[in-house]
This record gives sequence, C-alpha cells and structure tokens, in this order.
Amino acid sequence: MGQEEVTLRDGSAVLIRPVQPEDKALFVAGWEQFGEESRYRRFMGAKGSLSAGDLEYLTELDHVNHEALGARDAETGEGVGVARYVRLPDHPTVAEAAVAVVDAWQRRGLGGELLGRLTVRARANGVERFHASLFAVNRSMLALFEELGELEVRNVGEGRIEIDVELPCEPDSGLIAALRAAAKGLVRLRP
Repeated sequence: MGQEEVTLRDGSAVLIRPVQPEDKALFVAGWEQFGEESRYRRFMGAKGSLSAGDLEYLTELDHVNHEALGARDAETGEGVGVARYVRLPDHPTVAEAAVAVVDAWQRRGLGGELLGRLTVRARANGVERFHASLFAVNRSMLALFEELGELEVRNVGEGRIEIDVELPCEPDSGLIAALRAAAKGLVRLRP
C-alpha cells in the first residue's frame, strides 16, 4: 500500500500510508495534539509522554503481525491519526486493534477511514477478527467498530469493556453496507 489522498466528510484532505520508522518525529509532534482525555481514553490511563521504547514500538513494524496506518494533514504534513493492529500470538487470526485521532481532527470521519483501510490490510494478512479494550463511555470508538460488523461486548469492570468483531470478507463492499442497513431497518429491500 502506498500513500493515498483521502477527502473527509468536511472536505479536508489527509494522506494515509503505512507507518515507517522515520515517522518517530510525527508521533512526537502528534502526541502534543492529544488532549488529556483523549490520551486517557486511548491508553486507558494517564500517560504523560512517549518514551524511546514507545516510539520504536509504534513505528518499527513488520506490517504483517503488527500494522499501522498513519494519516497526515495534506496541507501541513502534520500527523493527525493512526490505526493499528497487533496480532495475538496465541490466536493468529485475531488482532488487538486501536484508532487514535488528534483532538482537532475528531468527528470528521478520519477514524472510520483509517479503520476501514486497516481492516483491508488485516484481512489480506489473515486476520479474521479484531479485539479491543476500551472504556464503556467511549461511544465514538464503539461506533467505529460497530460499522465493521456485529460486536460481542464484555464488561470487564471499572467502566471498561472488551469487544470482538468479525472482519467482513470484503470491507469495501457496498453489498455488506446495504445488508447491514436493511437489517437495522434503515432501508427496505425490494422483493
């Protein structure tokens, strides 16, 4: 996958591509664009800064068992979001997945764009299901994963949940979206 320019629902443009080791500076700068609440929700606890080990983990990937797609503002080049999965060693068809979008770029559709492309990469690499841990109040993240398919949700206490979602065979398929909308009663199928 090379770099792709994507127009978001508000008309802004981002460049999406796989994360590379030379992206460490983008991660450091992007980190400063997350508010405390965003950091807390993403890391499920307080995290003040990124260590050298964190930066290595976040950017030095094999793109099969650990994949990350980053988004940069097409105008400024600043890092604005990332979606990643890490395959579970005990369950090779399952991967822990997460999406993080800097505060100023939230609610524009960037998270969905990133997660959709990450899903395509995951399926190509043999991942069949995403697993995620998050706070139950993180409705925006729940909604993102719900767009992929039916969620299995488990309450693990202290306001935290774990979710699992089977990845669609063809994530970009309009048929899948239409069938999901019909199942929710949002559209009627003709006989």
